[in-house]
Amino acid sequence: MTLVQILILVVLVVMFVIATKWPINIGIMGFVGAFLFGTFAFGMSDKEILAEFPASIVLTIIGVTFFFSMAQRNGTIKMLVDLAIRAVRGRLGIVPWIFFVIASILTALGTFSPAAVALLAPAAMGFAAASGYSGVVMGAMIINGAHAGAFSPISVSGIIVRDIAKENGFDIDKGALFAASYVINVLVTVLTVIIMRLIGRLRTTPEPEAVDGGATGTAAAGGGGDRLGGSTTTPAGAAWGKGGTQLTAPAPAPAPVRTNTLSPQVWLTLSLIAVMVIGAFGFELPIGFLGLACGLVLAFTSMKHSETFVSGISWSTVLLVSGMIVYISLLSKAGVIDSLSTMAVAIGVPLLVAVVLCYVIGISSAFASSTALLTAFIPLSIPLLEQSDLSPTAVMAALAISATIVDVSPFSTNGALVIANAKGTAAKTIWRDLIIYGAIVIAVAPLLTWLLLVVSGVM
Repeated sequence: MTLVQILILVVLVVMFVIATKWPINIGIMGFVGAFLFGTFAFGMSDKEILAEFPASIVLTIIGVTFFFSMAQRNGTIKMLVDLAIRAVRGRLGIVPWIFFVIASILTALGTFSPAAVALLAPAAMGFAAASGYSGVVMGAMIINGAHAGAFSPISVSGIIVRDIAKENGFDIDKGALFAASYVINVLVTVLTVIIMRLIGRLRTTPEPEAVDGGATGTAAAGGGGDRLGGSTTTPAGAAWGKGGTQLTAPAPAPAPVRTNTLSPQVWLTLSLIAVMVIGAFGFELPIGFLGLACGLVLAFTSMKHSETFVSGISWSTVLLVSGMIVYISLLSKAGVIDSLSTMAVAIGVPLLVAVVLCYVIGISSAFASSTALLTAFIPLSIPLLEQSDLSPTAVMAALAISATIVDVSPFSTNGALVIANAKGTAAKTIWRDLIIYGAIVIAVAPLLTWLLLVVSGVM
């Protein structure tokens, strides 16, 4: 690796250290780092530096949080959460798994995982706040559920993996790919629940008022406050560690409109949610645009609260995700990822090459598009498969799952959506908590996937 490549990686590590210790939004550091390296190391123009700006992700976050912040204020989200709690008759531990299953069904039917997470996150995180369930675990439930079904025979990701294999002369068992993805995501989720229960972090103090809107978490209204991406003081022990970047506390919101019955506005909101579901799943329309359009309709019915419309958008999450993705894009331009992949293949021992590739794609995917990395990294396994007797289905499934299971990272679209919809106390610490949880998943999941699929020989 060159000196510049090493420096880019070192600066990335320093950013994480600073963001964990001090109340500075890491997205700002990402933009500054991209400017410095892009301009002075690579001679890039501002347009070239921003070429990988995640416009689609930003639009998704803006549209979804715009619509659902108004749905929260008019009482629709609280009504849905209360309905879910009543439906399970007090067995609150079942609700998270219901979200898991619903997310997996949606993606198994062909829905992109961000669309499924975008629609489920508001109600899921609302339930977490109202019931005192861990926001991190709830986020993992809907994200892992979405990826459990993401490699079904009719899903986009599943088709991508099989097509790449076919183009290179390998036949992938589509049923085995789907089953492997589902089983490993279920296993990781079960382990998450067990560990969080053992360390006493599965349940917290219920905050039903956060779902009403009067105590809305910072992520749900990142536009408020004076410091974008600044910190909010939290009680000692409230988060996993000390200090850290936390999302900005919102400006005081007006008293929520409480609805004990289904008011016309709640009926309208439910109808608009149905429109979003049909548009996103049935016609594959962008969820961000749908959120903005449906939110605009709601805005005309609640003009008395017009001052809160834009503040409901999670601007700090937008800054965090876009800044880091722009910086991470320089790693590709600098050849860092290619260098790591080349070093992995050069190891020579097939099993070791496979596990290194799983880690390379897992770490990279935590900061970039999983779908894009599938198309970039799956072909890297072709030389390995041609020169060894490893199962093509096992190796490609391991790489595909390693690329997606790390999407609990706050820098992925799905992780950002969880942050943007966090409520109550969890909203103040969810970024740091997901950083720590995501790092654990990145460290463990690729190894677990490699052991279960490649080493075991079950496929």
